[in-house]
Amino acid sequence: TRDLVGHNRKVHSVDWNCTGKYLASGSVDQTARVWDVEHHSSNREMVLRGHSSSVDQLCWHPSTPYELATASSDKSVRFWDTRSGKCTHTIATSGENINLAWNKQGTEIAVGNKNDLISIIDTRKYKALKTAQFPFEVNEISWNEAGNLFFLCTGNGSVEILRYPELKTTRSLKGHSAIVYALALSDKYLAVGSADALVSIWSLDEFVCVRTLSKLEW
Repeated sequence: TRDLVGHNRKVHSVDWNCTGKYLASGSVDQTARVWDVEHHSSNREMVLRGHSSSVDQLCWHPSTPYELATASSDKSVRFWDTRSGKCTHTIATSGENINLAWNKQGTEIAVGNKNDLISIIDTRKYKALKTAQFPFEVNEISWNEAGNLFFLCTGNGSVEILRYPELKTTRSLKGHSAIVYALALSDKYLAVGSADALVSIWSLDEFVCVRTLSKLEW
């Protein structure tokens, strides 16, 4: 094991780039950091400064190994070229941002804020395309592989599946008795984590729950 020491306050987000060589971390200390984990030393750690508040979420471009996006409670999303450590674009948003998800094609990124508003940004032109306000708590967000479905974790215990680009609900997956906080998609399955201490696994072909994980033994 190895400790990566650099941030001086809580770390809220971590993500590996598409090559698996670099790890990015975002912190309450208003910075993001990029680590070369295989050859860790102080001169290989890159510090990305520019946000004026907590960096609450970050994610790498799905296929460009040096492009990183960071979302902050300072009401902005920043895009970075980690070869130089420079911020290439800054997009102002309407609220304190807590969620971030790139589509698999790398052409659009979704940003969620504390007011349950989702903003879609075109990452080819770096312009906001649309926003959608939801009447319920929105937590983690994600796209499917094809980019035609958009997934929302909600505070009412469901996962809402929206058609994209319409952002209209096409179905609701209800399998939990408490807030849904996390989701992860593979090419065949959707995993959902909830405050009810359960993880449900759903088929993406039929959108039925195929398994529930209630206890993990190591």
